Amino acid sequence: MTAAEDRKTADFWFDPLCPWAWMTSRWLIEVQQLRPVDVRWHVMSLAVLNEDKDIPPAYREMLAGAWGAVRVCIAAAEKHGEEVLGRLYTEIGTRFHNQGLPRERATIEAALVAAGLPAELADAADTDIHDEALRASHAEGIGLVGEEVGTPVIAVEGADGERVAFFGPVVTPTPRGEAAARLWDGTLLVASTPGFYEIKRTRTAGPSFE
Repeated sequence: MTAAEDRKTADFWFDPLCPWAWMTSRWLIEVQQLRPVDVRWHVMSLAVLNEDKDIPPAYREMLAGAWGAVRVCIAAAEKHGEEVLGRLYTEIGTRFHNQGLPRERATIEAALVAAGLPAELADAADTDIHDEALRASHAEGIGLVGEEVGTPVIAVEGADGERVAFFGPVVTPTPRGEAAARLWDGTLLVASTPGFYEIKRTRTAGPSFE
């Protein structure tokens, strides 16, 4: 058995709205079963990230509805501890992405209840009372990688023992089994290379929630 001191903690910043972050999060959960990695969940916000950027009107309109879920996640973490974020994200993401349910209060309430949390936490969606904490969590994650990327952000001890942070990986469908483990190993190796910044190719498929 792997000694506790040999385990790594992977900090993962997500916005529940993003289907690509959802795909990556399911991959990381798979990795957690195959490598000595524990995931620690944090909230970031596509609405915050893009609020001062010149973006298409349609995307701006979509982001106007992105505040609710992240505010609820932050409220849950503040009132019940950050350890609830993993299961709450799973319940929200399953409903938003796998089931394609409306991104409305009833869906968020159902996710809260399924995660063992009070349904009234959904009230946070319509208030800015938790926005200071939301912005702080977002700033922590995006500050590790820069403003040119989105969600997800992962920070973890790299192959060389130093902490590294990166955006992605963006992948579909979610790798399973040894394929997931190999992607993890390769991602850490690449991200740990001094001076390395980017590998990218044009996406030819949308998220596949298999």
